Amino acid sequence: MNKFLLLFLLSVSVFGQAELANIEQFFEEKQFKKAQILLTDYSRLHPNNLKAVELLGDAYGYQEKWDEAIELYQKLVKSDPNNANYHYKYGGVLGMKALQNKLKAIGFIGDVKAAFLRAAELDPNHIDTRWALVELYMQLPGIIGGSKSKSLEFAQELEKLSKVDGYLAKGYIYEYDDQPGLAEKYYKMAIKVGGSLTCFDKLTKFYEGENQPQKAINTIEDAQRKHDRNALHYQIGKVAAEYNIELQKGEQCLHIYLKNYSPADGVPKAWAHFRLSQIYMHKKNKNEALKHINLALAELPEINDFNEEKEKIMRLQ
Repeated sequence: MNKFLLLFLLSVSVFGQAELANIEQFFEEKQFKKAQILLTDYSRLHPNNLKAVELLGDAYGYQEKWDEAIELYQKLVKSDPNNANYHYKYGGVLGMKALQNKLKAIGFIGDVKAAFLRAAELDPNHIDTRWALVELYMQLPGIIGGSKSKSLEFAQELEKLSKVDGYLAKGYIYEYDDQPGLAEKYYKMAIKVGGSLTCFDKLTKFYEGENQPQKAINTIEDAQRKHDRNALHYQIGKVAAEYNIELQKGEQCLHIYLKNYSPADGVPKAWAHFRLSQIYMHKKNKNEALKHINLALAELPEINDFNEEKEKIMRLQ
């Protein structure tokens, strides 16, 4: 479960009031506007209820309404300056606001860094804050405070709290710094120690970024042997289609994905049909390619990639 959502669900349990009975369902169903409306009404009646303020800030954050979320999290920080999670959330939405307007980003960076550092100081076990600092120090230019060495310091702190997170953080740092050998080493160490789908996914995406699709497929197959998830069949088909390799295996995996599909798999069936159309295009099988792209378009007619693919298929001799 998403860590941010987990924190939210734990918060909801504190209330117990009838007025908030639907909040958990709204968040789980991504109906953040409805959650916002309900929480706004509740907050008017209970303006000093900090948990309601926090949840309303979360609802705004999920909708990328950064200014509204900033105002609420700032209120929380002022009301309870020793709450690490309030500082973490405040720094997070400030950072997202900075990304939205890069011309004004420099004015936000100091506050973002201060909020994350304060959260880390208040809670020596706050993993999410240390992840935020790893990413912040790597992504900032050196002239405004970026520092690989500082990023590695927080990765080391993560490793003390959780070896898996520490190894993944170091993999991220070295991948970002264009040191693929070290990045691969730490992603593999994360798989060895943790072996979660997230660990396998990080290594898979790394191999795709390094234009090593065969290694990506091999990694997904390792994940499939350990976790047996239908969604991984789609991932194999996707890599096969995008890189024009292992076409027979990709075709078989996509058909398995479609046969066993459930909404819990995450990727709509239309995308599996799109990948099949790509594979059949590679095989110069116009009829099958057209069949599957039409199935994709029937489900999601507005996707540009699907329409462009059909135009390519129609030009196939």
